[in-house]
Amino acid sequence: MAVQDPRPSRLGLVLTGGGARAAYQVGVLRAIAEMLPPHARSPFPVVCGTSAGAINAAGLAMAATHFSTGIKRLEGVWGHLHTSQIYRSDLVGVLHNALRYFGSIVSSRMAGRPVSLLDNTPLRQLLACHLPFRGIRRSIHAGALHALGITAWGYASGQSVTFYQANPSIIPWKRAQRIGVPSRIGIQHLVASASIPFIFPAIRVNREYFGDGSIRQIAPLSPALHLGADRVLVIGVNEKKEMDCERVKVTGYPPMAQIAGHMMNSIFVDNLDFDLERLRRINQTLSLIPESQVADTPRLRVVESMVITPSEKIEDFAREYANSLPRPIRYFFHAAGAMGPKGSAMLSYVLFEAPFCQALIDLGYRDTLRRQDEVYAFIFERQE
Repeated sequence: MAVQDPRPSRLGLVLTGGGARAAYQVGVLRAIAEMLPPHARSPFPVVCGTSAGAINAAGLAMAATHFSTGIKRLEGVWGHLHTSQIYRSDLVGVLHNALRYFGSIVSSRMAGRPVSLLDNTPLRQLLACHLPFRGIRRSIHAGALHALGITAWGYASGQSVTFYQANPSIIPWKRAQRIGVPSRIGIQHLVASASIPFIFPAIRVNREYFGDGSIRQIAPLSPALHLGADRVLVIGVNEKKEMDCERVKVTGYPPMAQIAGHMMNSIFVDNLDFDLERLRRINQTLSLIPESQVADTPRLRVVESMVITPSEKIEDFAREYANSLPRPIRYFFHAAGAMGPKGSAMLSYVLFEAPFCQALIDLGYRDTLRRQDEVYAFIFERQE
């Protein structure tokens, strides 16, 4: 006899990292919002974000009592975005920061000072203008949000730290190389989670400096489960990989941007694929165990998952819109090989320009509508 769980299913939303690619997530969420009645609450009581996905996650959490309003706010930001709102793109700013970065390599006088290739000070101003952080607490008090988790990576501890603001019933956790810390989420958590190594500076939160949360995030689904989700919808920002890779003859040494692009792909994508595969194997194993025995072990449970990823290569979009970048940044990236076809992967992470972002929003919207019945069934048919 099957054991029925009296609690309603709690759906978690996992938004992965990916720099400018995170605009794709907004298109997916816009399509989901259109499946809801007007003025409806968010269907995601648990929201977790990493890197640029952390910014989208926070925006949703702040407007959990009115889901469509949160989506419109995010789309308004991404759809009108300019590089200068994320990092300094003027000639003086680019040169000054580049000189500081390379100076830190050859001079001990710069040791201990925050250095990076790009200065993301404008990002703080953008977040302060568009994200009302008090909304997180209001959403929790209204019962529309159970938990918000923002993951960053600690440079000193080497731990993947999920800062969370949640219902008081959530208990902090500690696992191998990952912990959960109750916090009042603010700008510093989002900027830290989105600070891609070398490109953006590390951010101090409490006692430690933090960088992009995708680094060594060995279990990207784990924060959502610790925060109470028993099902997860994952919105990724990389197209599904083909099993067979074509081997081609190499005629020259790979440019720096090509190497950096592969490094970013490994940071933002690979661990998610491994974690999803692990989740499916656990589910398969549990399906072979009698339900009565599973019920006697509360920590073991089947967790349903659904993944939405781009149907087209985002690198192709990046090549198409590369010239929308400010001229100083184009020169800077051209020197690194990012403006060529081999550097488009790296370019797609830092191309914070409205035409590119809007194209990704539209792609996410189309991809979700193509799977509308499947998405609707997964999100809404088990809400009761």
